[in-house]
Amino acid sequence: MRLQTVSFVDKLKKRWQVKSATQVILILIVFTCTGSSIIPIKHLLGINSETSTPYRILFYIGVFPIYNLLLLGYGFIFGQFRFFLEFEKRFFKRIANIFKPKP
Repeated sequence: MRLQTVSFVDKLKKRWQVKSATQVILILIVFTCTGSSIIPIKHLLGINSETSTPYRILFYIGVFPIYNLLLLGYGFIFGQFRFFLEFEKRFFKRIANIFKPKP
């Protein structure tokens, strides 16, 4: 009996329901670029480990819409806009479900 190994990229292809390893790599690049774009904003505002918790919380709440817009922007640049638009829709649907009253 032979064990079959599944690569990290193959797992992501299945999870994200994409067809190629190239698309997985492009999606990972988009996430990387988006996250890296937030770091300068954090640095410019002087948010660091010594910043008080309320200010850090306000930063993360404030940067949330910027992050999501950057995600769509980089998704467009790298030809993955449709994937990220659907990703955002699912994400916001999950957030909305948190605040829905339970019967």
